[in-house]
Amino acid sequence: MIATFLLLLLLSSHAPAPALSLPPRPPVRCGDGGIAGCVLSNAYGAWSSDRADCPVAAVAYPTSEQEVIAAVARASATGARVKVVSGFAHTIPKLACPGGGGGNNSTLLISTARLAGAVEVDVAARTVTADAGAPLRAVIDAAEARGLSLTAAPYWEGVSVAGLVSTGSHGSSWWGRGGAVHDHVVGLRLVVPADEADGWAKVLPLRRGDELFPAALVSLGLLGVVSKITLSLEPRFKRSITFDYRDDSTFQDDFAAHAARHEFADITWYPSQHKAVYRVDDRAPLNASGDGVNDFIGFQATSIAVTAGLRALETSLERSKNVKGKCAMAAAEGAAKRLVGNGLKNNAHLFTGYPVVGYQGKMQTSGSCARSPAADLLSACGWDPRFHGLFFYESTAFFSPARFRDFVLDVKRLRDLAGADSLCGVDVYNGLLVRFVKASAAHLGQPEDSVVVDFNYYRASDPATPRLSEDVWEEVEQLAFVKHGARPHWAKNRLVAFAGVRGKYPRWGQFAAAKRQLDRRGLFDSPWSDEVVGGAELDKGDGCALDGRCVCSEDRHCSPGQGYYCRPGLVFTEARVCRYSVSQNQ
Repeated sequence: MIATFLLLLLLSSHAPAPALSLPPRPPVRCGDGGIAGCVLSNAYGAWSSDRADCPVAAVAYPTSEQEVIAAVARASATGARVKVVSGFAHTIPKLACPGGGGGNNSTLLISTARLAGAVEVDVAARTVTADAGAPLRAVIDAAEARGLSLTAAPYWEGVSVAGLVSTGSHGSSWWGRGGAVHDHVVGLRLVVPADEADGWAKVLPLRRGDELFPAALVSLGLLGVVSKITLSLEPRFKRSITFDYRDDSTFQDDFAAHAARHEFADITWYPSQHKAVYRVDDRAPLNASGDGVNDFIGFQATSIAVTAGLRALETSLERSKNVKGKCAMAAAEGAAKRLVGNGLKNNAHLFTGYPVVGYQGKMQTSGSCARSPAADLLSACGWDPRFHGLFFYESTAFFSPARFRDFVLDVKRLRDLAGADSLCGVDVYNGLLVRFVKASAAHLGQPEDSVVVDFNYYRASDPATPRLSEDVWEEVEQLAFVKHGARPHWAKNRLVAFAGVRGKYPRWGQFAAAKRQLDRRGLFDSPWSDEVVGGAELDKGDGCALDGRCVCSEDRHCSPGQGYYCRPGLVFTEARVCRYSVSQNQ
């Protein structure tokens, strides 16, 4: 009964939304709702380090490179701490929050939301040059209109071109230059602080082969402000996609062959259901029949009432510790996605069957909820914090292929010990999405061909509230980042994932040397970015493990008052997790 109800509810949430839906709110708000001054928040309404908005003393909105230079020069002349944010702000760590130095009165936030007008395609050179704040969708569409395609893109299109490059965003491919967008950059322009004799700021034009280029690619906003980026393109092509549903019995042994066989392969693993969905995704001839569209379900505009209802339902199941209810919810979500091809459409409106064939520009990324031009107040992105809809953690880990196989086997052992139902929480969202990224020339890119695992799971509205099966997902997190040495995605993850991060990137020293050269006074530093790139554990307070700010070592780091105590992991016994128990002695 509950599964049937959930299936109907989820299908209604995945039905076509009204043509006009509420666009995401801007990340920077000044004097809004009684706010004194300006504040920065991300698209989810909460950071990984804390849930507080970021106060800033001043905000600049440059529309040209000259205005970027002027903004950096003002900060450089006064010693103000400065950070950069796009018009989207989907980064989960608080990397874009300026701070430190002389306090709030000496902070500047540079928004690239209006530095987005220029997107120029050079057909002969097969490149596209875009302003830093240009939306990814605008860059893709400009290239496609000139008969060219961008080879790599992240699955979510609601990002700026400089933001996605600076944080290491990626799609999926071990072929060619690979799935990371920064590995397709051929040049960029970087505005950095300078001495008074040079006007307090200067522009560095960097191209592939320049000494500072590998540092500037994935820079995390720590070196300066990217003003323009040039990406390589290919002649326009089509893609053919089929989702192949299998059991997960051989998943750990055949993932590499799948990635080698299909250019844009990925795999979605639903561990509670013992299923793996293999994305068979390859180029197709330009004359192949089909005008398909990738409109991923999770990125469509969704009824505000439905997403609020789903959140209320999941919260109720969490509070009542109803594991079976969570599993029914996961089964219904999976059934709904399978029925509608996970958002693939053979034409502009409907999924009629596999394969779905379409032009690269329509198939490589999606995010229709971010492209809403006006407000009807009925639908929005499901995670929009204004409407109390979906609220979740997102953990993303990069593994060496050999260590990934061992990780999968460990998670299967954990499933055997804890019970498959304890893993339903991740299957309510998107399971474990497995993608492939090649070794990169970027200092903070991947040092080897890597397997990327991304998974979302419930985040409580109150940071002091424990979660259902909390111990299981904390153990999965520690299996990835501690036992198997996975590297965290710079723009995602809870803070605990960044412990020891500098030791996981062999060229960290070269990046740090470039930073000392370009930002000698540390104007682009902040306590919040230090939390990420420093990788040092913060002071442990009561309940710090519940929101991912620490790994527990004492019961008080969990929530003993609610029956959650710090205990060893079931498979990885060196892990320390917050486990529910009716008695402290169990």
